[in-house]
This record gives sequence, C-alpha cells and structure tokens, in this order.
Amino acid sequence: MINPSANGWIDKFFLEQKSISNPFIENPDTFYIKVRATGFIYGYIISFDTPFTIDQTDWVEDEISKVALLNTLFGIYKITTQDYSVETFISKGLSFYNEMHPQGFNLFKKVLPSSSPSTNLEKIIDTRIQTNIDIVNKQFSHVLTNALLFVDVLAFQYYLTHNAIPEKYLKKVEETIISLVSLALKTKSNKTKYDDLLIKLFEASVRYSKFSKESIQTLEELKLDYFTTELEKNYLIDLTGMALWSDGIIEKNEAFFLHNVAEILNVPDVFVTESIEKTNDFITKYKTEIPYFKYSNPVKHFFDHTTQSVEVLITRNKKRLYKEISESKELMILLAKSTRRDLDEKEKKKVKKQLLDICKTIPSLTIFLLPGGSLLLPILIKFIPKLLPSAFNENLDVE
Repeated sequence: MINPSANGWIDKFFLEQKSISNPFIENPDTFYIKVRATGFIYGYIISFDTPFTIDQTDWVEDEISKVALLNTLFGIYKITTQDYSVETFISKGLSFYNEMHPQGFNLFKKVLPSSSPSTNLEKIIDTRIQTNIDIVNKQFSHVLTNALLFVDVLAFQYYLTHNAIPEKYLKKVEETIISLVSLALKTKSNKTKYDDLLIKLFEASVRYSKFSKESIQTLEELKLDYFTTELEKNYLIDLTGMALWSDGIIEKNEAFFLHNVAEILNVPDVFVTESIEKTNDFITKYKTEIPYFKYSNPVKHFFDHTTQSVEVLITRNKKRLYKEISESKELMILLAKSTRRDLDEKEKKKVKKQLLDICKTIPSLTIFLLPGGSLLLPILIKFIPKLLPSAFNENLDVE
C-alpha cells in the first residue's frame, strides 16, 4: 500500500502500476473525459485512472491530490511525447517545475541537491498542493486549490510542446478562469450573497499570478483565442459550468453564456451539453462531500476537514501516542478525571501543555505545534479514549 506522506511513494506508485510495461497511450479527448470522471477537474477526487486499483484507505485529501496530480501529469506526458519512460517523465517534470517560479512561494525550498529525482518531485508536488499560511487559514483557502491543479497539467503540456513555459501563460490561464467565473455569475437571475465570496475563493486558489483588479466586462476582452488546445478549451468550459452550478441549477441564460464561450473557443455545442450534464451528475452525487460547495459554512468545512486529518494521524501513530501518554502519570490521572467530571481551568491547561509536549516527540503530530494548531487539541482529545484500555473510563481509580 502506498503512503503518499512517506518518502519513496512515487517510486512505489510506478512499481505497483507497472507503467513501464504499459505502453498504451490515449488521445487527448479520451484522456480528458477519464480525468473528469475521476473528479480531478472539480477538485474532489473519487478515483484514479490507473491500470490497477489504488487502495486509499485512511488517506486524507492532500494525499489523494498528490497521487492524482502525479498520475495526471504522467498521462499528459505520455500523450504529448508518445513516450512512457518513467525516468524521463520525472526528469521532465523537475525541469518543468524549475522553470515555473511561481510567485508567493518557493517550490524548491525543501529540495536537496543530493536527493533522487523522484524524491525531489515528491517534495515539489507536496509543496504545490499546500498554501503558505497557518493551519487554520489553510482550511479556508484550500477549498478551491485542488480544482485549479489542472492548470499544472495544461502548463506541463505547453512545456513539453514548446520546451519552455512563459510566465504569461500561467497568468493568462488563471486570470481567464477568474474573469470567466466573474462574468458567468453576472448572468445569474438570482444572485446570492455568496457570489462575491465564490470569486474570492477562486482568487485565493491561484498560484502563479497577481492579477489585476480591473473588472472584465465582456467575453471579447478576454481574448480567448489565446487558447488553442482541446484540453485548455474543455477545462475552461467545465470550470465555468461548475461555478454556474453553485446555486444548484443552470438556467437558460446561463447555458446560453456557456454556449457563447464555446463558440468563441470553437468548441462544439455537443461538448457544452455534455459538460452541463456531467457536471450536474457529478455534483448532484457528491455535493455534500465536495469542499467547494461547503463554502457557505466554512466553520463546518474546517471542523470536518481537520477532524478527518487528525483521525488519520492518530490512527497511524496509535501505538506510539499511547506509549507516550501512558508514560505521563499526571496526564493519565487528569484524563481519567475528565471522564467523571469537568476539569477546572488549571487542569485543562496542564492537559493542553502535556499533550503538546507529547506531540513534539512524534514528527507526524507536529501539526499541533503550528500557528493555530492548539485549536485542534479538542479533536485529539476526542479520540484519546480509543487509544486507552477499555477499562480506563470506569475502573481506573485515581482519586
């Protein structure tokens, strides 16, 4: 089983998928349809388009995104180069990210020259899906980040075709997405207070541009003829359609807007019809799970997301965490007391301090030491009884 948070996961991924011995290369249209079916375009990944099924039991969202991004990049590499060499793909991937120089964060800040190419790519991918802010704010700004990961795929295709990636390309893609979403929302008959927030969420998810605040008023101003590949055009249509769906329905004037965009992009009407249908089917089925559609209640989104993450971390470190807790006599006594009465403020501070001290000794749990990490402690405490003996709550007499 692959652990995307441990070193060596890329090598293990390709070993398990036997990609070198799988020479089949798809065409761009088939590739895009399959990628969309996995949810990668919508930012909520339900599956992987791989030769062999991947067990993602206990994976968190970031780990799923890492594997999905790697797999999708490899897919576009095979289509563009007609090659399926894993070593060459990794080399090209490193060269590609080295040329991107995204503003706002340094992809290579964790990369060591002595590391293997696959290890360096792991670190880049890990950084690519992260944000530069603390653990609390990350939960809010991360809502749409995954939906824009396909920008990397488009840029990689451009790089493989032209052997370079101009900075203006990355900016152009992201600025066009923001502008298209803004124009699309203006077509809504029933505008809501969340429309402006939706734009802000898209803006918070861009990685390669500091776009102008000047408002685009018409589609003609966007100069959509800049985009020439089918993948670029299809992605713009799908992402605009997803934004229009935010109120649960795409009205006639909204559908007309999509068809108008498609006409400018020279995309057949049949694709727009299919896009609306596929988007509706996917979101209807997974709406309650897609972070994008939880923006109206960010507090709930934060709690749900962090609870899942903490639960996975505790499960993976169960034995070590129990050992550390059991060796702290005072903490055990306080935890036992908490099962029979509310702890006073002084006791709560002791529990908090000792739990943070324990988290320092377990690398995977240093998340609790980051700015805002102490807000996650109640979630950690919630799962602690599962680590302790079954007789802990009733029979541990410490008073």
